[in-house]
Amino acid sequence: MENLKTRKNKIEGNIGIAHTRWATHGEPAKHNAHPHISNQVVSVVHNGIIENYLELKDSQIKQGYKFTSDTDTEVIAHAIELAMQSNNTLLHSVQKAIKTFEGAYGLGIISPHYPNTIIAARKGSPLVIGVGKNGNYIASDQMALLPVTKKFIFLEEGDTAELNLEKITIYDINGIKVKRPIKTSKIKEGEVGLGNYIHFMQKEIFEQPQAIRDTLESRVTKESVLVSAFGHKARDVFKNIKRVQIVACGTSYNAGLVAKYWLEDIAKIPCNVEVASEYRYRHPLVLDATLFVTISQSGETADTLEALKIAKKLNKKIYTLCICNSAESTITRESDLTFLTHAGPEIGVASTKAFTTQLVALALLTCSIGVSKETISKKREKSIVEGLKLLPGLINECLLEEDQIKKIAIRFKDKNSALFIGRGTMHAIAKEGALKLKEISYIHAESYPAGELKHGPIALIDDNMPVIAVAPNDELLNKLKSNLEEVKSRGAQMIVFEDKDSKVKPMKAMEIISITSNLGRITAPIIFTIPLQLLSYHVALIKGTDIDKPRNLAKSVTVE
Repeated sequence: MENLKTRKNKIEGNIGIAHTRWATHGEPAKHNAHPHISNQVVSVVHNGIIENYLELKDSQIKQGYKFTSDTDTEVIAHAIELAMQSNNTLLHSVQKAIKTFEGAYGLGIISPHYPNTIIAARKGSPLVIGVGKNGNYIASDQMALLPVTKKFIFLEEGDTAELNLEKITIYDINGIKVKRPIKTSKIKEGEVGLGNYIHFMQKEIFEQPQAIRDTLESRVTKESVLVSAFGHKARDVFKNIKRVQIVACGTSYNAGLVAKYWLEDIAKIPCNVEVASEYRYRHPLVLDATLFVTISQSGETADTLEALKIAKKLNKKIYTLCICNSAESTITRESDLTFLTHAGPEIGVASTKAFTTQLVALALLTCSIGVSKETISKKREKSIVEGLKLLPGLINECLLEEDQIKKIAIRFKDKNSALFIGRGTMHAIAKEGALKLKEISYIHAESYPAGELKHGPIALIDDNMPVIAVAPNDELLNKLKSNLEEVKSRGAQMIVFEDKDSKVKPMKAMEIISITSNLGRITAPIIFTIPLQLLSYHVALIKGTDIDKPRNLAKSVTVE
């Protein structure tokens, strides 16, 4: 409704701020919407969380300020307005006010007293300046500004900036004027459009063969992995590490779970994987000679960034590596080594091609560590490389099963819950499948290692509970087949995605979809991800949900 009003009442001017914000404080409602204004003098948009806002609010109420929202952002506007009462400029008022804030912020501030100026500030939340021919812009992400410019300045931690139509002036955390480089985006025209697809998620599922080709390009030769793809010091680093610690959130965490199997089984190095939001608060022991790996599509995931900073603070004798899809992100600047997945722009909130390219990156990492530590033979390295090169073709084969998956998706029309099971690396893939289904269809979905069902979850199974199993042809196949028998005897409706050589025994109310054959230890998890993505997409289509922008979710989680 408000959009229609805006379109009817044409707005004219040369400056403005607006923000669609994650509801961290207060419900999504008109009175909580940004910008927040103080005494018609200061207007603020804010990404992040002000952790000491209650303390600031109490103080500001005593100073006579009235609050009209439930947000933490309103204290920012009042703090800046208070500073301006002492004849400070807008810039100096912002620099003074932010010293009182605890937490994270990416800020855009304007004032009628400075009608041609925007002040920007960042700490803990991303903020980028777009340098255009007809003006200058600020946003949380460069993607938002691609329609108006391809030239960007990425603000560093603690920076403030003063922008007008012709000029950009940047100050560091100490208020000293600094220069930050202007970077030109390499995103090509059309990469952020839908093309012939209905949704970005659908488009991005079908872009995976090319995304994997791009991620492998210049990282492998005919028979070997180029360890230098992780940085010119990578070989020495990998030779000296004694363990790997992976920290990530959401889909990236699931990628890390797959990598744990690979690193310990193939590279023969201990690996631990943790959710970043837990790791950063549990007072972890960070041992010497640890390779601390962070995984983040955006490179701005708040919990992952903070976990990285804490680990570096706790032990200076660790090595840090990030796997990321954004070259200019904060996490790449904070890490010793960087590996960029070349997934291209991912617009859909539910990650697809970012996940599979992360798995490719982690496979290359596994191989690189094994080669550097001489735990992987030349023969095995060649086999891994050859398998990775087959991935684009194997994924294309998988995508041909879409029509069959569409038919299965119809069964979920009236379902409210689903179980996903797998063993070994396939438990992590089942976990990712469950996450995708719940994210975009709003069906409650859980995943379990198949052998864990009898330790509790099997109580949930009846003839109304769909169970989705992933059955590669590996050393755990017979164990999984026994688990399928257990599930089927409880009357479950079953969907099994199998390797053609797995030959799962057909049973009543069981649908078996053969994906492909002769998959290896590394290629199998990546390939079995594809049908689970397609299933969640088509179930969501049937449910009529907002697939690209599911309720309550954001693409890049830049707040706690």
